[in-house]
Amino acid sequence: MSVDIATYVHDLAVETKAASAALATASDAQRQEAVRAMAAALRDGVDCVIAANELDMSSARDAGTSAGLLDRLLLTPERVDGMAAGLEKLAELPDPVGRVLDHRVLASGVDLTRVTVPLGLVAMVYEARPNVTADAAGICIRTGNACILRGGSLAYHSCAMIAELLADALEAQGFPREAVSMIESTDREATGELMKLRGIVDVLIPRGGAGLIQRCVRESLVPVIETGTGNCHIYVHESADFDKALNIIVNAKTQRVGVCNAAESLLVDRAMADTFLPAAVAVLHDHGVLIHGDEATCAACADAGLAEGDDYVAATEEDWGHEYLALEMSVKVVADEDEAIAHINRYGTMHSEAIIAEDADACERFLDEIDASAVYANASTRFTDGGEFGLGAEIGISTQKLHARGPFAAEALTTYKYKLRGTGQVRP
Repeated sequence: MSVDIATYVHDLAVETKAASAALATASDAQRQEAVRAMAAALRDGVDCVIAANELDMSSARDAGTSAGLLDRLLLTPERVDGMAAGLEKLAELPDPVGRVLDHRVLASGVDLTRVTVPLGLVAMVYEARPNVTADAAGICIRTGNACILRGGSLAYHSCAMIAELLADALEAQGFPREAVSMIESTDREATGELMKLRGIVDVLIPRGGAGLIQRCVRESLVPVIETGTGNCHIYVHESADFDKALNIIVNAKTQRVGVCNAAESLLVDRAMADTFLPAAVAVLHDHGVLIHGDEATCAACADAGLAEGDDYVAATEEDWGHEYLALEMSVKVVADEDEAIAHINRYGTMHSEAIIAEDADACERFLDEIDASAVYANASTRFTDGGEFGLGAEIGISTQKLHARGPFAAEALTTYKYKLRGTGQVRP
């Protein structure tokens, strides 16, 4: 690169910020067509995307990347089609920009309207998730924002190809291609420079592991919206239906292990542990899950003939707060719902938590008292997703409480302003 990293990132951000003006004034129909064109570009360019992804996958395998990360990195024709379908659904959502939130005439006679407006320039920093390139760009364009993307080095070729296809589609629709910009350097310093650009970048959204997210929270001068890690729990209450509980546990843990809404910890009520725990450890073992168990769980594993070290290990304090992103799960017996709620609120990441119970009062208490962005009764945590919630594409699950919480979809990329219309009023 012929210029230093700081200058490169600054200049790219300035160009992207300038492009945001065209989007902010675009009509709903224009933004809809732009997002549809982006979806079509992905479908038309699927072979190019897969070829680029194969380069990333090859390098990642050679580097000994974990199975969970490889799954996040992998793009198939079906996954690319899913990305395009997400953009098409996004285009059909009601316009998030220009919604009237409040309208009244003040005592002075001035007419006040509060309306939603784009944030401006959104920066996304993410790791081995090439699909985020399309999701983030689509949501930003739909909401009248420009975006500057910093993908992880593992997904470099995939992200670059997707970003190029989307920028081409934007340009063909009459928008500046700079509205979707990608930082082409894989140097960690580029992220640091991006975090300094307060006044140019309006918001920074990190999506990845705890290390990346905490670095952004700790170092960024730009306002940050966290998309947190997912230490998600399943609590099996004493009233739970066994078959229902086992089905939900298997789905939440094993359907796709490398995602943030996969369950990482199982809590079993002591009142039914003698009968349920053997069934739970057996079904987890059948699905290849390494169990990190407390004393009671390890005893159940031994009684079931599982091999210590290969099939189960004794849990440590660190296990209760760990996001495995792999076929591993911590399992603990709790005294009752009081202990389950206290445990989850202590060790959880405020992402997605679930209770399995036939007792309606127990379910309602859990829904009320668990501090998380999504709380379930008798359903898998895997449903925490913008598409599943009917929000269209998303760029992460926010686990913080300010501005946005839960699936971070289109509406969360707007703010509001006041429009005031007078007839010559002055303040006395």
